[in-house]
Amino acid sequence: MNNSIAKTPFVSRVRQRLQRLFGAWGVFFKGFLKHPVMVGSIIPSSAATVTKMLEPVHWDKCDLFVEYGPGVGTFCRPVLERMKPDATLVVIDLNPDFIDYLRKTIGDSRFYAVHGSAADVQQIIRDLGHEKADYVLSGLPFSTLPDQLGPKIAKETYDVIRPGGAFLVYQFVKKARDYMAPHFDQIDNGYSLWNILPCHLFWGWKSK
Repeated sequence: MNNSIAKTPFVSRVRQRLQRLFGAWGVFFKGFLKHPVMVGSIIPSSAATVTKMLEPVHWDKCDLFVEYGPGVGTFCRPVLERMKPDATLVVIDLNPDFIDYLRKTIGDSRFYAVHGSAADVQQIIRDLGHEKADYVLSGLPFSTLPDQLGPKIAKETYDVIRPGGAFLVYQFVKKARDYMAPHFDQIDNGYSLWNILPCHLFWGWKSK
C-alpha cells in the first residue's frame, strides 16, 4: 500500500477500529489468564446476549446502574447508550488491567470504573455519593468464586438495590440462582443460545 492510500480517512478509521477490537480482545484474554476464577469466559458476551439481558430494564427509572466484572466494556457501552443523561454507571472489577483499559477507552462523564470487590458494593457507591442502586448486573462466575464470596456478594447486592430494582445475572451454569434465591422474591429465567458458550440469564427482582 502506498503512502497516499495509507493516509486516507477511510483506511485510518478501519485501522483504528481494528486496533480497538484486537486491543480489547487482548486485554480480555490477558485478564482471563491472570484471574481465571474471576473471569467467566475467555470470550466477551455476544450482542444478542447483551440485548436480551438488558431488555427488562426500565431506563427512565434508572439513576444508578452497577456492573460487576465489566471486563473490556462489552455491556458498558450499550448501558451508557440506553441510560438517561443524568444517570450513572459504576463498574467494579478486581482486575486492574480491566479498570485501566476502561478508564482509557470510555470517556463518558456518567461512567466510573472502580478497582475493588463486588462484596464491597455498598461502601463503593456510598463513597460516590449514592445510597441505592436501581440495577446491578453481574457476569461473575459464581460457581468458581472462593468459598463464601458468592453468598456474600448476593446478600450485599440485595441490600444495595432499591425496592423495585433488580439483580441481572448471566452465567454458563445455574449456580448463581442458588445464591440469589434466599434474597430475591421473584427470579425470572432466560437463556441465550447466541453466545459462546450459551448462557443462563436471571433477573432477580426486589419486592416493593
